[in-house]
Amino acid sequence: MSFLRNTFMNAYKGRVYPNYWDILALLFALGLIALLAWQAKQMTVPYHLGQLIPISLDPQNLPKYALRTVSRMLIALFFSLLFTFIFGTWAAKNKRAERIIIPVIDILQSIPILGFLSITIVGFIALFPGSLLGPECAAIFVIFTSQAWNMALGFYQTVRSVPTELLDAANMFHLSAWQRFWRIDVPFSMPGLLWNTMMSMSAGWFFVVASEAVSVANQDILLPGIGSYIALAIKAMNMKAIFYAIITMLIVILIYDQLLFRPLVAWAEKFKAEQVGEDREVRSWVIDLFHRTRLLRIVGQKFNQLFDGFVNFALFRTRFRVKEKFKIVRRYDKLMGMIWDGLIFISVASVVLFAIYYVLHNVPFSEVKHVFYLGLITAFRVIVLIILCSLLWVPIGVWIGLRPNVAQVVQPIAQFLAAFPANLLYPFVVIFIVTYHLNVNVWVTPLMILGTQWYVLFNVIAGASVLPKDLLQVADNLGLNVWLRWRRLILPGIFPYYMTGAITAAGGSWNASIVAEVVEWGHTKLVATGLGAYITEFQAAGDFMHVGLGIGMMCILVLILNRLVWRPLYVLAETRYQLL
Repeated sequence: MSFLRNTFMNAYKGRVYPNYWDILALLFALGLIALLAWQAKQMTVPYHLGQLIPISLDPQNLPKYALRTVSRMLIALFFSLLFTFIFGTWAAKNKRAERIIIPVIDILQSIPILGFLSITIVGFIALFPGSLLGPECAAIFVIFTSQAWNMALGFYQTVRSVPTELLDAANMFHLSAWQRFWRIDVPFSMPGLLWNTMMSMSAGWFFVVASEAVSVANQDILLPGIGSYIALAIKAMNMKAIFYAIITMLIVILIYDQLLFRPLVAWAEKFKAEQVGEDREVRSWVIDLFHRTRLLRIVGQKFNQLFDGFVNFALFRTRFRVKEKFKIVRRYDKLMGMIWDGLIFISVASVVLFAIYYVLHNVPFSEVKHVFYLGLITAFRVIVLIILCSLLWVPIGVWIGLRPNVAQVVQPIAQFLAAFPANLLYPFVVIFIVTYHLNVNVWVTPLMILGTQWYVLFNVIAGASVLPKDLLQVADNLGLNVWLRWRRLILPGIFPYYMTGAITAAGGSWNASIVAEVVEWGHTKLVATGLGAYITEFQAAGDFMHVGLGIGMMCILVLILNRLVWRPLYVLAETRYQLL
């Protein structure tokens, strides 16, 4: 009897009382919450338009600036994920919505972030008068625009490529649309979505200067953060401060890689659709820490039960139609499709005609031709750079993706390189071009692809990491040579992922032209010929008419390239090259 009582008491104590790991994990979580609470308080301090926000180049302020920048990025990442789940799924499931959402995303990813700033910053300041929350929301929205489109396109691509056997299983178990989303679509898309999320986080770093150091109509707004620190260091020609900023970025990226992305990568391993396990398990010390806790694990199990109830809620359950009504339903769908296509055509035609009328009555036709010429120059740069970075990063991405242990090492390095803002290279580029009297139009071009080439690498790594291991083992057993292995297995398997990366890299390159075609270091300013430089120059002057003309021309050229080049290749990737 005493044995049973002691066993019961030991079990009771083991469940109720926390261990040392509980205390350590709790302190860790409370520390993060305290930092985020401090950041939230700083975002709502009083502010009036025209008020100077002091930014210091003292390196002691860098940890505080880094926290504020990362907080903006995480908030933007949350809304980007929400946007991805809503509009990526909607476009993948509904053909009528797809005809609008995907072209709109194609346009939005090519609009320079300065264009978004011109429209939104005044509205956010008016929405939160007398508070710093207005400029903060504008900066968060700009970072959102550098993250959301890549994630949405990647999620759209993977949802459309869900294997037929998984869809048949969902039908057999009568899963509702809500359950299909959480049980089929999200788990299957998780590896690719995670790599695209890491890329999007790095893209926010690439445009951090433009989002935190805003100059609109000769009105400068510097928000405390790494971006404004870099902008001030460039203006002051302070190489030591730029070095401090680079070191801080490296440390911060390593920290949030360990605290956020490494645990997510380890957690996402269970969602890979394959029958053969990995040779080496991906581990995370954060997950190991919480696994060793006692009380927090029980709390986590309760939250897991709540999440299971949330996921299994039979929302949007499909009602099966009677077979006799199929013909009527098909006719109704066909009629609604014709009406929908007609409305889209009328809307697009009206917008185009109004834009043409407005531009021709406010801007000389010679200016329109000049802007079109500048757009062709930038388009040529984008196409050449995409081809070059594809030849380089596709083989490297496949090699990394097929080796999980290598991917763990490369992951933080790739995040840091992808996050490296082009502005940090301005002093070296200016000194190099001026010293050797080089052509500005040629030697500033690599800055356009500096942050966007990683879209190709990250998506190829995601595609290679989900290649079925059983097919790879069959290829090894059959003794396929390298060329046949790549042509029959690897290239078809990664092609849908590569297309997503190439499309987003192309759109990002158009966007990056605003920071690549105008290079400044102190009082030295180098301007290349191109559409990005045109938009940047008139943006700084507050001439929104010419800014709108430049952005509109950029959108038109991007749409033409997407319709003639990228979209047919994307359809080919969906219809022919699917391994799963």
